[in-house]
Amino acid sequence: MSIKDQFISFIHQLQNDICQQLETMDGKTKFREDRWERAGGGGGITRVIADGNVFQKGGVNTSVVHGQLPAVMAQQFKVPDSSSFLAAGISLVIHPQNPFVPTVHANWRYFELYGEDGQVADSWFGGGADLTPYYVFEEDGAHFHRTFKEACDPFGKELYPLYKKHCDEYFVNKHRNNEARGIGGIFYDYLRPQPERTAEALLQFQVAVGSAFLQSYLPVVARRKDMPYTEAHTDWQEYRRGRYVEFNLIHDRGTLFGLKTNGRIESILMSLPPRARWEYDFQPEPGSGEAKLLEYLKPREWIKD
Repeated sequence: MSIKDQFISFIHQLQNDICQQLETMDGKTKFREDRWERAGGGGGITRVIADGNVFQKGGVNTSVVHGQLPAVMAQQFKVPDSSSFLAAGISLVIHPQNPFVPTVHANWRYFELYGEDGQVADSWFGGGADLTPYYVFEEDGAHFHRTFKEACDPFGKELYPLYKKHCDEYFVNKHRNNEARGIGGIFYDYLRPQPERTAEALLQFQVAVGSAFLQSYLPVVARRKDMPYTEAHTDWQEYRRGRYVEFNLIHDRGTLFGLKTNGRIESILMSLPPRARWEYDFQPEPGSGEAKLLEYLKPREWIKD
């Protein structure tokens, strides 16, 4: 089976596993599924959960799209306008009800670019996962980071520090004085086959990291989902979600890629929370839990051992 077909099979199985376990954790609501087709070629499976006991809104989407590369992307990749492509991936964002449960985002993708002869001219993997809490619990951040470090380490001890750094540098609202969106995780892109890292090895890495997602997040949800909270906690959650919206609409490359390739708008904007708020020059009380979060929105080492 080709690398492409193996990866496509993996993301569909991972989508099933994640949705099943999130439904079990929620205990009330189920995912709604939409299967869609892209006019230029391919399609996807969008699954959305809403108004649950635990999850206020979330989506776990897969897509496999192909066809002629849009002119704007051909220009970016510096290839002829006649080039064609295939992009396959899984992307998820989960927004919880309880402000003490963090929002989580993850995606894993594979891209092939074809020459005029129809042969693969270039290919690469990308992906990662990051955590966006509204209130900081150090054990949660450490667990999330450690889970992905343990997934990365068998493929090279240098990978987790490198991809953590990439994540810290990427998920930043530059227009907000370089304020981080959350507490990071790992992020990587353009992982191309090399003599020292074959396409098969890169696929194995992608599978290992993607398979670590549920273990990285569900224990955190289980610890926090039943904590009591007030309307003030919810107000802060919605205020911080405003920052999440800003990043996704201004800086996120996946959102921009989807828009430029005639992607399905409902699936692309699935990542946005159901409610967010903006307040003029809002400053949390010094010493509060809200102020503590702001201290953590910059690169830090989460794994002490």
